[in-house]
Amino acid sequence: MIPALREIDEVQVLYLQYLQALADAGFRGDTSPSYASRTVLATDNSIYQVLPQAVVYPRDTRDLQLLAELAEREEFHQVVLSARGGGTGTNGQSLTDGIVVDISRHMNRILEINAEERWVRVQAGVVKDQLNAALAPHGLFFAPELSTSNRATIGGMINTDASGQGSCVYGKTRDHVLDLTTVLMGGELLQSRPVNNEELEQLRAREDRTGAVHRLCDDIAREKAELIEQKFPRLNRCLTGYDLAHLREEAQEPGGDTSFNLNSVLCGSEGTLGFIAEARLNVLPIPACVALVNLKYDNFQDALRDASDLMGAGPTSIETVDSKVLQLAMEDIVWHSVSEFFPSDDRAVRGINLVEYTADSEEELEEALARFTTRIDNAIGESGKSFGYSIARGHGEVNRIWAMRKRAVGLLGNAEGERRPIPFVEDTCVPPEHLAEFIAEFRAVLDEAGLDYGMFGHVDAGVLHVRPAIDMKDPEQAAQIRSITDRVVALTKKYHGLLWGEHGKGVRSEYAPEFFGELYPELQRVKAAFDPRNQLNPGKIATPGPAAGLLRIDGVPTRGEHDRQIPVQAWEGYSEGVYCNGNGACFNWDPDSAMCPSYKATRERIHSPKGRASLMREWLRLLSARDVDAVEAARKFREQSFFVGLPGRIKNTLARARGEYDFNHEVNEAMQGCLGCKSCVGQCPIKVDVPEFRSKFLELYYSRYLRPLRDYFVGGLEFVMPHLARVPGLYNWPLKLPPVRWLLERGLGLCDSPSLARRSLESSMADLGVPYASRATLEALGPAQRERAVIIVQDAFTSYFEADVVADALRLLRQLDFFPLVAPFKANGKPLHVHGFMRQFRRVAAANSEMLAELAGSGIALVGVDPSMTLTYRAEYRKLLGDQAPQVKLLQEWLAGQRDHLATQRARVRPASFRLLPHCSEQTNAAPSLGDWRDIFDALGLELETQSLGCCGMAGTYGHETNHRETSRVIFQQSWAPRLAGETGDLLASGYSCRCQARRFAGVNLRHPLQGLLAQLQK
Repeated sequence: MIPALREIDEVQVLYLQYLQALADAGFRGDTSPSYASRTVLATDNSIYQVLPQAVVYPRDTRDLQLLAELAEREEFHQVVLSARGGGTGTNGQSLTDGIVVDISRHMNRILEINAEERWVRVQAGVVKDQLNAALAPHGLFFAPELSTSNRATIGGMINTDASGQGSCVYGKTRDHVLDLTTVLMGGELLQSRPVNNEELEQLRAREDRTGAVHRLCDDIAREKAELIEQKFPRLNRCLTGYDLAHLREEAQEPGGDTSFNLNSVLCGSEGTLGFIAEARLNVLPIPACVALVNLKYDNFQDALRDASDLMGAGPTSIETVDSKVLQLAMEDIVWHSVSEFFPSDDRAVRGINLVEYTADSEEELEEALARFTTRIDNAIGESGKSFGYSIARGHGEVNRIWAMRKRAVGLLGNAEGERRPIPFVEDTCVPPEHLAEFIAEFRAVLDEAGLDYGMFGHVDAGVLHVRPAIDMKDPEQAAQIRSITDRVVALTKKYHGLLWGEHGKGVRSEYAPEFFGELYPELQRVKAAFDPRNQLNPGKIATPGPAAGLLRIDGVPTRGEHDRQIPVQAWEGYSEGVYCNGNGACFNWDPDSAMCPSYKATRERIHSPKGRASLMREWLRLLSARDVDAVEAARKFREQSFFVGLPGRIKNTLARARGEYDFNHEVNEAMQGCLGCKSCVGQCPIKVDVPEFRSKFLELYYSRYLRPLRDYFVGGLEFVMPHLARVPGLYNWPLKLPPVRWLLERGLGLCDSPSLARRSLESSMADLGVPYASRATLEALGPAQRERAVIIVQDAFTSYFEADVVADALRLLRQLDFFPLVAPFKANGKPLHVHGFMRQFRRVAAANSEMLAELAGSGIALVGVDPSMTLTYRAEYRKLLGDQAPQVKLLQEWLAGQRDHLATQRARVRPASFRLLPHCSEQTNAAPSLGDWRDIFDALGLELETQSLGCCGMAGTYGHETNHRETSRVIFQQSWAPRLAGETGDLLASGYSCRCQARRFAGVNLRHPLQGLLAQLQK
């Protein structure tokens, strides 16, 4: 039995008083001192882990002002505040032991778009891809391109002065900031923009903090001009924080006035000077034409050296990827979308350069490509040059390859073993002409230390991301962080570069005094003018004086220090979640991406794969601190009868009802919000599998607490449906009665229960002459029948709630001259697994596998109709049974293999066009199968366009659970509802849950893809 887990660190009285004062002052946002919220925001994408005292989510600029006003009160001078956006920092930029101010939840509105003048005004929590989606109809885009663009906020980009691909043409974030609205300590609003000398004098004359910071920064820019010139390197990625070098800018027009721009100091300040609330940004026209040349090399060093030469060919950007990253990409879901551009041959590819060209016309683009490829063709065969290439044309093709490159950061964390590539020296920047030599020495440092590593980056800007593989749970390996970083710092100095070329300083600000030398005290003066008591993200960039020190890279707690407290058995037993590296791919803004619908609907970090993985790691750590082995506890529980420990479960449940604290409940809340759609498994670069470790957690949680009756009803549904289906009226009729519906909703917690099919599948099979698959029927098949035979594996939902779908599939197969058989129904067990009935799931999976193995022995393919239930065989079954798991294909995977035969039936099919709304599990865990649907329709002379969209929000029984109904509706509204708002006659949906949800919330009856085919087939 698991003991109660109590909060380890008492929330300091000071911070509770501050939060109460905040509420009393009219704070409109959300506040959370819960241990779960703090745990989830204790990490970012760095190696560090710092537990905050609380998390606040301001709703507007006034809320930010309240935070700053209260912190100015004498009693709250010790309160520390740190702004946070997407939380993807690799250097601990937003981590704090004070209060995290998460601006992304509420302050995420695009306030104004001026397409004519090409600018946009946004709140700081707007995500970059969200902004570009809004700008696209105007033919505009916000230029700085990041690998984290689908979750990086504008405020975060400003605070780190972010840049990325194409920066040699498009520059950094600072280059596109027109105006900033910043909340200063005390609550004062600072409106900053480039000003002329007259306006500057007016600002200097002010007696508030705005005046003080303008006076100081202007004085430093004037008095230390020569020193600034020496200390700020002239690099494309001169990411230094408090950029004094660009405070004064020369006039663009002859005779014009020099401008003073305080935004140069604010951009890159990492939240240490104020809270960025709003920004006005300049935007650019989207290039009309684009192409990407993908060059292949024998080794990575050749790619680096060649990239320097290729810059003379005038491309928009050059990116490089080494063989390690490329291999990881080949093993990832992303590869199916780009493999055509990297055909396999006998020659190993150990490095690639991606060379992009953009133009305003096709003619201009083709001329540039012709010049470039002629140059490449002439050099093929030369030592150190590319041995081959492919070309991607158009935004669609090019963006697919850039998507693969963007996943490189996360993919590196998906290496095998305990040593995982981690960020701590990953964004060095040197002059591009020195990059190859620099990297050669860099690699020598890592090779001498015996470390594996992966590399990728922006060779055109001299920035390369290098991630050495270290097991941070091992203290000896963790100690290498210091020695390697010190050596890399010396190496960047040698080549006149920077340790922090792109991803910000954060904890690595430790090296700022050494880098800036006698100029560093001027940075301290800037910090003191903005934040005299060091309350804003202290320890980063600069301190306000010698009394406060900068954080040290080996002086901040790391995730490894926490993880090494988890026993090896528990670590391995929950491997589906413990390797999360915080890359934040699950915070994807796009509503048409299937990744983590629960996070999109709630905007709660605890309801994301990263959040749930963080809670799982902390839960395991706290268990181990109480000498509880989670794996062993689960094993013992499975061997007990239901009644063993029942009095204790009753007692603990009553204590929970009285409000007794237990960290288990916070973890349970996060796990209950998971839909079990498994999009995390397919889309997370680390392959975090929330449904798997969620099931394990629920099993143990309910060894301590009573389960709700709903779980038993849902878990047993597959077993009772075959019996209920014999008399569907006796099941369906009561569901129409208000008292029954009320009882189901209030008593069992279930709503909108679907009705059983009025005509059974067995009746349709009899009409169609389709037999059940058995040893006898299979042995009786003649050669012609066997050649066209396929066995349909039933699932409870389509067989009993949508029997017509299975019947139509059988009808179509018969009419296409196939010979379908139907496997006898046996429970699949997925509902049991979803709700943590692990002992029962094991029994069900074993029994079902035994039957299916016997049928598979005939050599006839087994196929399933519903994607979610069918994919259980290659996920949960395979994890449990290994190679003994039955091989059950998705129906389209098998049918696509019959294309030649389908082509012979083409004359019988009336032409039509359809749009497919795929199941989210199908999109993310069997992505190539979507192409199979297209191939099937094409073979029969039909057009099929696969829509990219998010989860429908049903996810099996999740949407039917009363406490999830509203979240289910919100998820549906985000992506599916807009697709069903117009003409829907050509829409097809492959998932049972999706069709059910469309009927429920939109009143639309969607057809299965095979029903669409059947309608066009002439008998």
